[in-house]
Formats: sequence, structure tokens, C-alpha cells
Amino acid sequence: MSPRQGLDRGMLLNAAAQLADRDGFHALTLAALAQRLDVRSPSLYNHISGLPGLRQELALMSVEQLGQALTVAAAGRVGSEAIQDIATAYIDFVRQHPGLYEASFHAPDRNEPQLAAASTVALQLLLDSLQPYRLSEADALHAVRGLRSLCHGFASIGAQGGFAMNFEPSESLHFTISSFLDGLKQRSKDS
Repeated sequence: MSPRQGLDRGMLLNAAAQLADRDGFHALTLAALAQRLDVRSPSLYNHISGLPGLRQELALMSVEQLGQALTVAAAGRVGSEAIQDIATAYIDFVRQHPGLYEASFHAPDRNEPQLAAASTVALQLLLDSLQPYRLSEADALHAVRGLRSLCHGFASIGAQGGFAMNFEPSESLHFTISSFLDGLKQRSKDS
């Protein structure tokens, strides 16, 4: 069976990402995607290798798009301003693309070369941004994990309505990231 006229892999992946964002990553099925694209489910196999293939592609799309958003936010800068902007961009990406973001945690093959390369780009951006803190290699990797955890947690709590107080969440984020960075400054002084 030949692919439907006008349907291509990019169109399929964009539709899948939109469904995942709207309904949640785990609600995304090939049947729902086929319905959205107005094709029969078997037609999807002309472009992807089943649900595992779709999940792998969405994970790659997620990591690449998040990496691009963080790169734009850093705009060639390093240090506290860049990291504050990176944190904001991270949380904005999760808000705008919750299902696509979740896909990055469910790749069937986390060691697939394209996904590994895209993950390395984002990691290197964060490591470069932390350069002014003069951390050891191990401490810098711990700091990246910590920063990512702060951003993920902040975005998750916000998505669940956990910031219901009449208190600006962006100010809380700035305070939290500043405190985290102050800790890194102190650590580099102590080493």
C-alpha cells in the first residue's frame, strides 16, 4: 500500500505531538492518530514502525525542540542570566508541549544515536552555561541534574495547579534558581 497523497512523516509526527499535548502521552494510540489524519491505522506503517517507532520519533522530536528552545533562551550567554532564561524556557516548553515533553522519558531505545546526539547537545548547553561556576566535571553534571530536576518539578507542580496562591510563580522560579546558583557559587569557593 502506498502512502496517502499529501501525508508525510513530518505531518504525521506533528499530528501525534498535538494529540499527545492535548490528550496526554499515554493516551496517544495509532487508532487515534489515524482518525486525526483521516487514514486507516495500517497506513501509518508507511511512515513509522508501529507505536514503538512513533514513541521513539516523538522522544527525538521532544529532545530536539527542547534543546532548540534552551539554545534560543541562552542566546550565546553563560552564567546566572542565561541559566534563569534557560529555566524559564524549559518550563514554558513543558507548559506548551506537555505530551511531547513526556515522550522524552518514554523512548523505547534511549541509546539510539540520533536521540543520544540530541540529548548531548542540550547537556553541553547546560554545562557551558555553568562554566562561570568553575565546577569539577562531576559537580557540573550533578548541577545539570539538579537544575533539570528543579525545572521539571516546577513545571509539574504548575501543571497540576499547585501554584494556586495569589503569588507570582515566575518570582518563585527566579528565587529558586537564584538560590540554587548561590549554592553553586559557594561550592566553587569551598573547593
